[in-house]
Amino acid sequence: MRTLWLEQAKLKFFVENPRIYSIVRADGREPDQEDIYRQLLELEHVRDLKEDIKRNGGLIDPLVVREGSLEVVEGNSRLAACRWLYQNDERAPDWAMIKCTLLPADIDDKLVYALLGQYHVKGKKDWSRYEKAGFLYRRFRYHKDDVPTVAAELGMKTAEAQLHIKIFEFMNEHGERNPQRWSYYEEYIKSTKIKKVRDAYPDFDNLIVGQIKKGDISRAVDVRDKLPVICEASPRILKRFIEGATTLDDAYERAVHAGGENAEYKRLKKLRTWLADKDTEDDLKEISPNVLEKIVYELKKIEQCAAHLRQRLSQNKN
Repeated sequence: MRTLWLEQAKLKFFVENPRIYSIVRADGREPDQEDIYRQLLELEHVRDLKEDIKRNGGLIDPLVVREGSLEVVEGNSRLAACRWLYQNDERAPDWAMIKCTLLPADIDDKLVYALLGQYHVKGKKDWSRYEKAGFLYRRFRYHKDDVPTVAAELGMKTAEAQLHIKIFEFMNEHGERNPQRWSYYEEYIKSTKIKKVRDAYPDFDNLIVGQIKKGDISRAVDVRDKLPVICEASPRILKRFIEGATTLDDAYERAVHAGGENAEYKRLKKLRTWLADKDTEDDLKEISPNVLEKIVYELKKIEQCAAHLRQRLSQNKN
């Protein structure tokens, strides 16, 4: 690789750059160079870059450019800022040339993506989670890279990389192009409580995506905190929510009132689930006789307390 000064007017934005990919392909069409330039200028950090570059008298770090095509593999935001300064600043001649590090024209695409990963996902980490997910998705789907290998290369755990890819695929499948909604779908996909309802109701995904897009679900935290409670509520509450007869907030309040998020209920359910688990019995059989005797004693006491409590609560209910 060699570093030299090139005319910024001859440099091209790299369409496959994850940031560019996420902001200019929202409508599903192939962008041209002017599309990319115009939309990059709208980003807040590009506006900040203009001032930083002007204050520093130029770029501190060179752009990384593919020789031959002159595509800017790394530094597209800085190119947009420099191009704007050249077109609008009184010191226009100062921004005509940009320091660039050239990559070989025949460099393998996999090496280009590996380089991008080192810069952003593992290095500066200035990509959003949506942008990182898009990067991982294309490495996996189109370049056929192995997920564990790419994850290790980027300093991520395999499970984390797989989740990123799964969320990105889900958003693509449902026509969701807004990177700002990433956290909604992250909470939605990773919830085991929600997954049970998704498996039982095939159209549940479309319902939730539609509510997120329309703003009926206005916060990602509601997907995290309220939707799982509704999914574990009584079939009647869940059915009314799915049919659109009640809102997320109303269904949540009804579920809480019915005990769906009651702390005491959760403790009892957790104990019952543990006691009923076949693995619990197998684990307890391996305990020493002295400790096992104590456990049997505690189980008798639990049985007595449960019978007494059930009787008292039944009286109160009546």
